[in-house]
Amino acid sequence: MKVLQGLLQGGYKLHKAPPNHGGRQLASKWSKTEALMSHPGIVPHIPPSRRYSPGQLKIMLDVHGMVVIKPIVGSGGSGVIKVMRTAQGYAYTLRDQTNRYTSFEAIAAALKGKTARRSYMIQKGIALATVNGRPIDYRVKYVKTNGRWEYRSLVGRIARRGLFVTNLCQGGDMVLAGEGIRASLGPVHVKAKKRKLRQLTELCTRVLEQQFPGITHLGFDYGIDKQGGVWIFEVNTRPQ
Repeated sequence: MKVLQGLLQGGYKLHKAPPNHGGRQLASKWSKTEALMSHPGIVPHIPPSRRYSPGQLKIMLDVHGMVVIKPIVGSGGSGVIKVMRTAQGYAYTLRDQTNRYTSFEAIAAALKGKTARRSYMIQKGIALATVNGRPIDYRVKYVKTNGRWEYRSLVGRIARRGLFVTNLCQGGDMVLAGEGIRASLGPVHVKAKKRKLRQLTELCTRVLEQQFPGITHLGFDYGIDKQGGVWIFEVNTRPQ
């Protein structure tokens, strides 16, 4: 039996909680990213990020080779695009479709039609650890109740085969975080990585609460790369 089948059939089927609308809402991913980058202990865990423009995209691709561009305001993985520099030129992937171009000018023109209606940001692409070849990332839900922050969930989200986004609404599968870490990195890493996710969650929450008083519901999206590095992709104030 494949690893993923074992995870999903081994009593780890989880149900998504209804959306929560309490507390202060912050729609801009860029504002929250800037706030987190103000703390030196958090910066090493945030993929290099910039506001989107064709010029910034060229710089980021020259440096990193692969980037992700995503709407500054949006949810559910909608509009997220992976852009790559290839041996033949450039390519971008949106959902399960990849388009290839021989020049940067050509891909920039194609992306203009995809990004014209909203503001976007660019992040360095992270080669996530995988389960059966499918990328996995993690959602930590942290909620303030009666003046105290509490963990509500810590789960892994495994991308639907053929996709690079892991969102459940895009067909991803949910497993307990420990089982996802075990399947993607090995059992020796489970305790340390879960501890790191909690440490970053608590540190980031202190920074965000200081800069944005009134927040009470946070959903942190983390990635763990193939070398075990932990990355903060974004924070939601209306976590699903």
